Amino acid sequence: MLVLTVFVGRLVQVQVVNGPALAAEAQAMRLSTDVQLAHRGDILDANGRVLATSVDRYTVVGDQLAIQGFRGDTKVDKATGQPVDDGALGIAQLLGPVLDEPPAELAAKLNGDDRYVILKRNVVPEVQRAIAELGLQAYVRTDLTSRRTYPAAEVAGPLVGFVDREQTGQGGLERAYDDVLSGTDGRTVFERGLDGVPIPGAQVESVPAVPGSDVELTIDEDVQWKAEELLDGAVSATGAKYAMAIVQDTRTSEVLAVADSGDVDPNDRSTSAVADGSRAVKDVFEPGSTGKVITMAAALEGGYWTPDSQFRVPYRYTAPNGESFKDSHEHAEQRLTLAGVLAHSSNTGTVQIGEKIPEQVRLDYLKKFGFGAPSGLGLPGESAGILPDEASFASDSRTPYTILFGQGVAVNAMQATQVFSTLANGGVRVEPSLYAGSRDSDGTFTPGPEPETTRVVSEKTADSVMRMLESVTSEEGTAKNAQVPGYRVAGKTGTAQMWLPGGGTTYMASFIGVAPADDPRYTVSIFLRSPQSSIYGGVVAAPVFSDLMGYTLQKRDVPPSTSAADPYELEW
Repeated sequence: MLVLTVFVGRLVQVQVVNGPALAAEAQAMRLSTDVQLAHRGDILDANGRVLATSVDRYTVVGDQLAIQGFRGDTKVDKATGQPVDDGALGIAQLLGPVLDEPPAELAAKLNGDDRYVILKRNVVPEVQRAIAELGLQAYVRTDLTSRRTYPAAEVAGPLVGFVDREQTGQGGLERAYDDVLSGTDGRTVFERGLDGVPIPGAQVESVPAVPGSDVELTIDEDVQWKAEELLDGAVSATGAKYAMAIVQDTRTSEVLAVADSGDVDPNDRSTSAVADGSRAVKDVFEPGSTGKVITMAAALEGGYWTPDSQFRVPYRYTAPNGESFKDSHEHAEQRLTLAGVLAHSSNTGTVQIGEKIPEQVRLDYLKKFGFGAPSGLGLPGESAGILPDEASFASDSRTPYTILFGQGVAVNAMQATQVFSTLANGGVRVEPSLYAGSRDSDGTFTPGPEPETTRVVSEKTADSVMRMLESVTSEEGTAKNAQVPGYRVAGKTGTAQMWLPGGGTTYMASFIGVAPADDPRYTVSIFLRSPQSSIYGGVVAAPVFSDLMGYTLQKRDVPPSTSAADPYELEW
């Protein structure tokens, strides 16, 4: 009776007192979770061409503990026609030929007590189906994964970016729109036996995966490709360290190309260059003479001068506060109009023009045109540029003059380009955009947010500056190499200093222009760092502009100019 009482008590303890907890613990041991990865959305150009997509791949995983119980008499080695060995060697004899691995080496991986051993990654679907036909599900499984591929290869490589092994965006557009592209993983929770096989009729909970949305860009792959080809040619011809280009629609501020020289293929993980991003938003430099455009706009908008105002322009000029400035080339005194000062890119003339403009107003116009703030593209690593703070600006005797001709301030290529797009758009600054919108798996398109718009100068002022900029590309200006046959072109050259880490400087030669000048459609900017053949933008950057602008206008079926230019007088 005593023994019986002990057994009954123990039975009550196990089944009644501890029963629910033991049952829950047992169920937890039987539960297994399979994660279904969400399909990552594609990245598409403006014409629907795929720049980034995901393909199905599989990770082959072995259960070493379950493999110890494998009996080879149930399977036949196709090479010998004989039953395979027991345990790890038998599994390796079956699996090795499929994975293209020596059975002896594979068997070494399968020996042990680990329940999750990765045997091979990035297995294609054909191999996965061959593994499934072996009937080894209790010992070896294939987990669905995904591999990101970039069909356009080097085209827009730094711009598109890349993903890591977990398919998370780590650079460029992949990172900028990771929340749109990534989707939500699904999962299935089920009960399985000791052999790893699901128990029929047992509890199953399933949450389906939600695929990510496709991201549709404003980028035109053809224009992007042409820009990169021309930049590589320019680097080779001039000995420049690198080059950048931007193509922008002046009416919408949509960006058709953000190009860098040098081949960077996101499919190739052997180089870190793919993680660096586009220099067009990362690198900053003094805008140089392209910054004079802002001074001219401020001078006209404030009523301080008119395009035909007259100036005596010497090679060297001393401002009222005693600061001295000079032009890039020594010359006799010139009699130039305000339009002529811009066409000849005179520093000393620009300083005289700026003397009438209050110092704070000079700084305010830089901010109005977007200097010192992110451009709005939203790319990782973008620099806001460098503007002098107001306190130091007010106490400095030189910077209030140097900013008039593009020194003492730093910008990225997008910010510099946006100045010209603003003037070409009648003085209204529209936040630039690469993102057209997203498209769900059911085909629903969600457009991107409306860009912010800001009127910077009047339409009259913008038109006057554009008319002045046409003289820059005339035979008398500094950038006749920027001319595009059949189209009127307005633009400006730049030769700017660029500070180097650790000290020292180099040059950024540039040309930024708009065409057709009589009915603006596109802004194209070209930048070359440290060119060896010449440091002047009119020599090294303007010809590249001409080729890229000509290609863009023809591809976009923009009709040639129908009216002749009506330039201002440059001299008096």
